[in-house]
Amino acid sequence: LLVNSKLQAKGLKNLFSERDNCQKNIIVELAMRYGNPSIESALEKMAQDNVGKLVVLPLYPQFSAATSGSSINEWNDLCKKESFNIKTKIICCYPTENNFVKSHANLIKKTVQNVENKNFKLLFSAHGLPEIKIKKGDPYQWQVEETVKKIMIELKDENLDYTISYQSRVGPLKWIGPSTDDEIIKY
Repeated sequence: LLVNSKLQAKGLKNLFSERDNCQKNIIVELAMRYGNPSIESALEKMAQDNVGKLVVLPLYPQFSAATSGSSINEWNDLCKKESFNIKTKIICCYPTENNFVKSHANLIKKTVQNVENKNFKLLFSAHGLPEIKIKKGDPYQWQVEETVKKIMIELKDENLDYTISYQSRVGPLKWIGPSTDDEIIKY
């Protein structure tokens, strides 16, 4: 996760520096909720750099209080604690953003073209959540389903069989399903 996140940050910084109409002094900082570099260390670096405006982009396309929500709350709490007052835009989620959907569809098309036996099922596996969170109004599962719906529309292949499943169940609570493990065993 850290390696890919660092590559994404570097790619974003390079993209900004290559654009003619972008300011050249854009800083891209990686911050992780439960790891290093931490949100606190990124906040300290930005305060030292006298950042004037900020965009916070959690790398979770679909919102959940347990993921994006937790990271955004941590950011806000640390800003309050450290008296870091800066104009901030938070991008909460982007489950159906056009380029996000197209990138997934393009990767799937490329992969499907190389499959010799066309008798397969496409499995969209997302991180799971306890059902109680969804019942209390967390939009995560609905946003995952909307992402998959938009990807399938972008693929324009009515014969492509697919399913959505959820992984990483932990503890005694009932989790949203079907389980990725159960779906894999079926095939």
